[in-house]
Amino acid sequence: MNRTIVDLLRRNADHAAAFHDRFDDVQDAQHPDAVTVCCSDSRVLQDSMWGNDDPGHVFTVGNIGNRVVQRTADGEAVSGDVLYPIAHTGTETAIVVGHTGCGAVTATYDAITGDIGDEPAGIEHCVDLLKPRLEPGVEALPDDIERTAAINRLVEYNVDRQVEFLRESDDVPDDVSVIGVVYDFQDVYSGQRGEVHVINVDGETDVEQLRDADPEIASRVERLEEF
Repeated sequence: MNRTIVDLLRRNADHAAAFHDRFDDVQDAQHPDAVTVCCSDSRVLQDSMWGNDDPGHVFTVGNIGNRVVQRTADGEAVSGDVLYPIAHTGTETAIVVGHTGCGAVTATYDAITGDIGDEPAGIEHCVDLLKPRLEPGVEALPDDIERTAAINRLVEYNVDRQVEFLRESDDVPDDVSVIGVVYDFQDVYSGQRGEVHVINVDGETDVEQLRDADPEIASRVERLEEF
């Protein structure tokens, strides 16, 4: 048997033993407090980053590039993965989670600047969804910016664009709060590895205004760039 699945099943046995009675209140329905749209990068620990071990608390969506957009026959729309808890479970908080060193943002940056080879069709589709949103950000970067710094600024720019798409969609009610954050495991922001840094709250990206609006989280509000 594949040793990876053997190891994962062993870990799952520990999980099942620990969580046996934690599903009692969510057996028949869910009402998560938040939907998170995270990059599916293996280094982004979607529940652990929030210290969450409560089934039913966070509705997690993962894809490369933390995208909220999908293409339909009628044009672009909010991804059904993201929209489902908003439309059907009463969830009123949506959080777009980017991360430092994002590979999807890197691939999109390379595609925009012409420094990329052929990708499988599925990856190309994802990059094509990101390209039109990141192109203005690439154009706004300083000419002399170092590559790693450029990528991490575009991570923020991508989060902003995904937040913007959610806020402008008629499918997302006005009373849904949309927040953009960046998960840092590369010592890019101040603070510890694994910290989440707030960069956008309902379209507001000015750091000082965000800190003044909510002093309780002021130390966690930080941006690399204001585009």
